[in-house]
Amino acid sequence: MATRHDDWLRQAKRDLEMARVSSRDGFHEWACFAAQQSAEKALKAVFQRLGADAWGHVLADLVAALAADLPEAAELDQAARELDRHYIAPRYPDSMPRGAPGDSYTQNEAERAIDNAEQIFRFCESHILR
Repeated sequence: MATRHDDWLRQAKRDLEMARVSSRDGFHEWACFAAQQSAEKALKAVFQRLGADAWGHVLADLVAALAADLPEAAELDQAARELDRHYIAPRYPDSMPRGAPGDSYTQNEAERAIDNAEQIFRFCESHILR
């Protein structure tokens, strides 16, 4: 079966760049979501490279499953858990006690999400380009 790991990794890189652009332009909620998406796609790229499939959107679960084959992936757990918080909340007003997500996300949160996504992306890229 053909793998599309390169496609997944390229899209992860684009999502990471979109996170940076969104953060720079003040769309902090979208920066956080794009960072989460980048990490998810990068992790799924590694699974594909290994000849496996990965389903779901919970990054902590993806990292835990990946650690079965790559024990060093466990080091990504904290970054994954932080990014998991940005899968739904940045997109839906009813995820907030009041106001829209864009009213409450901050530059600091966006920068932290981007840092976490970069950590995961670098790990994944290094395991794909070996």
